[in-house]
Amino acid sequence: MNLKQIAKDTAKTLQSYLTYQALRTVLAQLGETNPPLAYWLQNFSSGKIQDGEAYLEQLLQEKPDLALRLMTVREHIAAEIAEFLPEMVCTGIQQANMEQRRQHLERITQIDTSNPSPHPEQQTSSDPHSEE
Repeated sequence: MNLKQIAKDTAKTLQSYLTYQALRTVLAQLGETNPPLAYWLQNFSSGKIQDGEAYLEQLLQEKPDLALRLMTVREHIAAEIAEFLPEMVCTGIQQANMEQRRQHLERITQIDTSNPSPHPEQQTSSDPHSEE
């Protein structure tokens, strides 16, 4: 397990996600102040936002002012969440793991009340019309 590579991959994924969040923020702002530009940005962004850095490179070529705005918003979001993000991630994973384990334990320990016998083929039928 290469922890350094995992950290790099996680950081890249988080960067792309923050780019997506910045896009949502800018789209909401533009929707109120400049709907045609919001429409253009929405269409331009469709299907391109998976890789935040590649998306920003393309946007810089098309509309540099929008790309710079997105980068500024993304940087602001990152600065605001950086302080408590590691603790939230660790706590969230611990809680989610505990919930998954609890649900799994409940599933594997549930008793099937509709058929109390562990071997249904050994039960005798009380139905007088059944063939034995």
